[in-house]
Amino acid sequence: MTADPGTPTATYRLQLQPAFPFAAAERAVPYLASLGVSHLHLSPVLEAVPGSSHGYDVVDHSAVRAELGGEEGLRALARTARAHGLGLIVDMVPNHMAAPAPEWLNAPLWEVLREGPESPYARWFDIDWRAHGGKVLLPVLGGPLGEEWNRLRVEDGTLRYYDHAFPLRPGTEGLPLAELLDAQWYRLGWWRLARTELNYRRFFTISELIAVRVEDPEVFAATHATLLELVRDGVVDGLRIDHPDGLADPEGYLRRLDEAVRAAAGDGERGGGGWQRAASEGEDDRGVTPEGGGGRRITPEGGGRRTASEDGEQRIAPGGGGGRRIAPEGGGRWTVVEKILARDERLPATWPVAGTTGYDALHHIDGLFVDPDGLEKLTALYRAFAAPPADLGGDWAATVRRAAHEVVTHELAAEVERLTLTATRICAADPRLRDHAPWALRTAIRELLVRLPVYRPYASVGGPPATDADAVMLRSAAADAREAFTVAQEAQVVRVVRDAALGGLGDGPDHRDFCARFAQTAAALRAKSVEDTAFYRYAPLLSAAEVGGDPGRPAVTPEEFHAFAARRLRDWPATGTVLSTHDTKRSADARARLAALSECPGWWGRTVEELTRSATAPAPDPHLAWTAWQTALALGHGDAERLVPAVLKAVREAGLRTTWTEQNAAYEAEVTAFLEAGPCTADPSVWAAIGAELDGPARANALGAALLHLTMPGVPDLYMGTECVYMALVDPDNRRPPELGGGEPADGPSAEKLLLTRAALKLRREHPGWFGPGSTYTPLPASGPSAGHCVAFLRTDGTGGTDGTGGTGGTEDGAVTVVTRLSRRLAEAGGWGATRLPLPPGRWRDLLTGRTAEGSAALAELLSRLPVALLVRI
Repeated sequence: MTADPGTPTATYRLQLQPAFPFAAAERAVPYLASLGVSHLHLSPVLEAVPGSSHGYDVVDHSAVRAELGGEEGLRALARTARAHGLGLIVDMVPNHMAAPAPEWLNAPLWEVLREGPESPYARWFDIDWRAHGGKVLLPVLGGPLGEEWNRLRVEDGTLRYYDHAFPLRPGTEGLPLAELLDAQWYRLGWWRLARTELNYRRFFTISELIAVRVEDPEVFAATHATLLELVRDGVVDGLRIDHPDGLADPEGYLRRLDEAVRAAAGDGERGGGGWQRAASEGEDDRGVTPEGGGGRRITPEGGGRRTASEDGEQRIAPGGGGGRRIAPEGGGRWTVVEKILARDERLPATWPVAGTTGYDALHHIDGLFVDPDGLEKLTALYRAFAAPPADLGGDWAATVRRAAHEVVTHELAAEVERLTLTATRICAADPRLRDHAPWALRTAIRELLVRLPVYRPYASVGGPPATDADAVMLRSAAADAREAFTVAQEAQVVRVVRDAALGGLGDGPDHRDFCARFAQTAAALRAKSVEDTAFYRYAPLLSAAEVGGDPGRPAVTPEEFHAFAARRLRDWPATGTVLSTHDTKRSADARARLAALSECPGWWGRTVEELTRSATAPAPDPHLAWTAWQTALALGHGDAERLVPAVLKAVREAGLRTTWTEQNAAYEAEVTAFLEAGPCTADPSVWAAIGAELDGPARANALGAALLHLTMPGVPDLYMGTECVYMALVDPDNRRPPELGGGEPADGPSAEKLLLTRAALKLRREHPGWFGPGSTYTPLPASGPSAGHCVAFLRTDGTGGTDGTGGTGGTEDGAVTVVTRLSRRLAEAGGWGATRLPLPPGRWRDLLTGRTAEGSAALAELLSRLPVALLVRI
């Protein structure tokens, strides 16, 4: 059996920018094909703000970005990729567009600013025209309007302010400036007003990114036409959907997208749901594709597993397993969503996608290399050294709650106020609800939002009801939120807000607006309070503070990892997996180095105290010293050009003594002085001593994580450059153009990682059935004194040869992954000793070393050269 041809075996992410356009990517194709990937994964390709280094600030959905080479450049890249056996996956940004300077770069927004709510483009943007007297607030001024007055001028029929250019309402060109400003459909304001006065939805708290209403069919059609044409022409083979949690109706959007992609690809007759999911045992009907989605409930019989046959019918393959998400041949295109799942959260089963981009896999892989006992000691040392208050970095849960309260009352004040006004109208329209005062509604909204443990609930008015999990979550949050009220009767308002968030108070426009906007605001709050604030305040182990991670509980046991892998193979076998992305705070190899600290907390505690004490410039505070030295340790050296901006970003995000919007220049100068006198100029002997302690465990962690990523269930996405050792921080490193194929390392850690990556990728390409939908995953437990340090599993195509009980009694071909975890602890315990790994029958060869093994293999011998092995039957 072969995997579905539309499912990638592996993708390679390229961050396109003017310094690395389509032509540069085209030149890299031969090298990338030689690695063994099946698809290139491109960052957004549509027209963006000039000079953008990421492309998420789209200004024109109708054109491929000229700075990258335009549509012809993209088509040329696709032709070259196809000639080398590669396809293209493209990143889509449905949630927002740029509000650029000059504003005419975004033609639909320009028209709205000129013509107001009657513009045919007004439906594009999520603007509350009831606010500010029917004007759009544009928070672009560097100071209050009175201070900036003399910098405004009318020139060539437009209103100018530095790089900004605003359209003028017809007939107002000759008016005096004061009258001219009053006559426009927009109001120019001080940038600080955005926090409380903004009346358009934005991406998180970035006012330069205005939300787009893709839930409107006309807006969807206009914003997706170009990409759908590229799908139709075979240029684009799959999609990554950016930030679906920002949308009013994520599932509705994904269904419309799936239908449109099918129609563009000539598969419209099959109906929606390009990636159908068979329901797993114990699921309710929410696990079934709704009527019209082209799906049906399938219950595997006799322990069998449904697979896709050549005629698209569902058949049973042996080997057990529950429901599977399968793409029938000729179906929709492979699509994954950038959905950040909490530890125990599940992706909605009814979404017609292959899965997520894979941050849940990152968390489970990283967690294997964190020693829970060592982390507990490291956390105690951190608290003693930095002495943070519980809610400012001392305790994870308390830190998250305080950060959420700060963000919901400050950065998201405008969003909460709009929710409050909508809730007030809902209550005013129902005589039974009229005695809930605006202050009480506002309080209830805030208190509910800060208690949500996930990005957002999924509920709608007039659509499918909220899942049981979301309903339970909101009821639990509501019970806790009542504590914010002194008077029990006033606390009843919490129930009103809860029911409105679940779509249960009515079906009018305000009800629909509140339900959608509450969820959208929840997503923004989670991102800003957790990932962009608490992650930087709570700092015992920086590698645990990663997208999709749980710093309060980062460690993952082998049993938890195996259960996770089996569940995703059952439910989402073609989902994505990642270790490094353009959004990760630190690259996988940097995190691997940091994770080693959990195995030697005492050494680290003594080291950071000595390094801080001996610095020629004092640390502004101990929290900064702890964070700065760990950040430098992640890189392996003190590169001032990278370390200083990375740490300054960290202290601004943490918001303890400086922020992005209220910068404390004196404090930041102290931070810079400490970095330049400490980590950035540390004696080479310091780094040599650190390397002596960490290089070995970091090597085992990095190679282990890489092999797990490439062989566990799902489609691995390699970030550019990570086939070799890649030490990077989110800023400024994620803005650097890639350097690919510039010569291969002869030896050392990079050579080892490249060898591993090539071997695993080529194996996936040559044997897609071992790893894709319809494959099997069987944990292989080691035996002996150090068995807990080994993570191993067998991947096969499930066509036969097993013993029928999930065991390994047959002779089915496949691949065995063997990984060392907590290698320093292993060495301290005396090594592998008599620990052995019982292999499936037959003789096996390690693709990395050429070593052979069979039967019960001694791990001391199997892993004597490398801490990992990738075995195939000879």
